[in-house]
Amino acid sequence: MGKTAYLLPVVIIAIVGILSSIFIVDERQKALVLQFGQIRQVVEEPGLGFKIPLIQEVVYYDARILSLDTDTIEVTPSDDRRLVVDAFARYRIADVVAFRQAVGVGGIRTAEDRLSSILNAQIREVLGADQVTSNTILSPRRRDLAVRIRAQARTSAAGLGIEIVDVRLKQTNLPQQNLEATYARMRAEREREAADEIARGNEAAQRIRAAADRTVTETVSSAEREAEITRGEADAERNRVYADAFGPNPEFFTFYRSLSAFEKSIQSENSTLVLSPDSPFVQPMFEALRAEGLGATTVDSDALERLREMAPETQISPDLPEQERLRLEEEASSETVTE
Repeated sequence: MGKTAYLLPVVIIAIVGILSSIFIVDERQKALVLQFGQIRQVVEEPGLGFKIPLIQEVVYYDARILSLDTDTIEVTPSDDRRLVVDAFARYRIADVVAFRQAVGVGGIRTAEDRLSSILNAQIREVLGADQVTSNTILSPRRRDLAVRIRAQARTSAAGLGIEIVDVRLKQTNLPQQNLEATYARMRAEREREAADEIARGNEAAQRIRAAADRTVTETVSSAEREAEITRGEADAERNRVYADAFGPNPEFFTFYRSLSAFEKSIQSENSTLVLSPDSPFVQPMFEALRAEGLGATTVDSDALERLREMAPETQISPDLPEQERLRLEEEASSETVTE
């Protein structure tokens, strides 16, 4: 019983000592075994490792590619246009021994502060170099500038045990005061261009409107001229037809014109017309009457045929009673058959 009481603490101490001497390195990590602050072992491969308990300690570092966003800084290219630039970098710890010696116990935080200072210095140097203007920075050539920044920053970062994988310019803007002035200038230029476009549009509209008015005037004038010509030709043809129809018998023509005048004068609302026998309006109708009676009047048959052809067709009024209208239609049909 006494031996067991002494043996159990020894076994527990041995187990604790064995466990404290074992450490595990993940595949995403690198490790340093330190003894009183001095590097005794570098472990870069994943697996189990051993150290002296209570005397040695293990410090782990991330072996993956890490990201760093730099602070926003102002740079002045060769054309003296100030720009606000920030960038981001991808890096990894390439040499854990050099990294430990460079940053000490500060670790990643201290390393990123120093790396950010290196990147900002190289950004100012590259973007402020000769023949590098703001237009160059804002053009597709900014990729070449980022490659130059990465190449120069790699040399300085190598002393920290860090390998810079990539550097990119994240954004490039004008300072706020310059940005407002630039926006005002751009707005003024756009307004000027808009005014020019409006002026050109109004000028073109006036030209089109003037051309359209001229075309309308010419078309109307040509149409009126042709209408007058057609109207004159029609009047001449009408006069010729009248002359051919009534030339052989002017007395009958005068009589026919008098009847036409009566037809137009007597309307349906006023069917009574009182005239003097000496009136010129009825004189042509009764000039053939003499004191001794009605004399013989010769009528050319050709003139009558022309009058029949020129006479308008008789139309039966739809306002008549249906029985009377049917009777008139039958009479007209019988006359047509007889002819």
